[in-house]
Amino acid sequence: MIKLKTALTTVALAGSIAAVSTPAMARETISIVGSSTVYPFATVVAERFGVNTDFPTPKLESTGSGGGLKLFCAGIGTQHPDITNASRRMKTSEYDLCQKNGVKEITEFRIGSDGIVIASSQDAENLDITLEQLFLALGKEVPSPDDETKLVANPYEKWSDIDSSLPNVAIRVMGPPPTSGTRDSFNELALQGGCEDLPAVANMSEDDMESVCQSVREDGAFIEAGENDNLIVQKLIDDSGLYGVFGYSFLEENSDRLQAATLNGMVPTAEAIAADEYPVARSLFFYVKKAHVGVVPGIAEYAEFFVSPSAMGKNGYLKDVGLIVPPRDALMELQDKASNMPSLTKEELM
Repeated sequence: MIKLKTALTTVALAGSIAAVSTPAMARETISIVGSSTVYPFATVVAERFGVNTDFPTPKLESTGSGGGLKLFCAGIGTQHPDITNASRRMKTSEYDLCQKNGVKEITEFRIGSDGIVIASSQDAENLDITLEQLFLALGKEVPSPDDETKLVANPYEKWSDIDSSLPNVAIRVMGPPPTSGTRDSFNELALQGGCEDLPAVANMSEDDMESVCQSVREDGAFIEAGENDNLIVQKLIDDSGLYGVFGYSFLEENSDRLQAATLNGMVPTAEAIAADEYPVARSLFFYVKKAHVGVVPGIAEYAEFFVSPSAMGKNGYLKDVGLIVPPRDALMELQDKASNMPSLTKEELM
């Protein structure tokens, strides 16, 4: 059961803040940063939390997963965020940064699934493409058309240059910046997924292969849109020659105006993404800074509210707004986490 806010005595609050290593003024409102993909879901939860409990509505900022984790891991104290959302799992390097800056105890919540789609206006010629073809379109260096064992600067200008069955239009794809978890996941799952079996990279070390396969061309074919997936949606609607990269939930919200590319023979659906059958499916997370629990009012209650059956159950309101919710057993584990707040270990991330 979600607990409504109880009165905190001045002495108790002062004592809690004194226990935090970095001095800061008291703050009454939860501060949440991070992923633009998780942002719409977290916003719905935050608004309902503000209405249905005695706590203020949390303040949310869409900073991208990497940007959010950098802010989250910067330190302890109410000048730093309490929670960060992420459309990928925390990296070990980010965990180390947290530890270095005194953010020793973190609780991880895997809140569901999402897929990354390649979308376009319904007036555009839709793509039916393999991950290898997608890498050839967007990779910074790709196998030479004359010698597949050698890498060259990407020479492809039109989709049809890669394969005559693809649209005879310029390669122009709008997507998120490097600070975005969607970009991280797209680079890893889509681009590297289409690159790693190519003869030109087959004998490379893991680090060298990752460097080649996850490097996006910088000649204008890929256009960074900032941390605003709705901007990409609008640009696609206005330009039938443009394709866009974003989370499945944004496609679902705009299904009357946009269409999704077929990737490796599969159209993205909620069922395919939940079953990890769609080739560019990924998990969504939020992370709680345990040192702030009991200092900023309502953090534990917010986490409990987020993973409640009314929000994340099979008939929950987050499913209605596009989140692919976890199965019942996983949801029960999340509810147990919200009650006990276990600390994430580095080993779990490796």
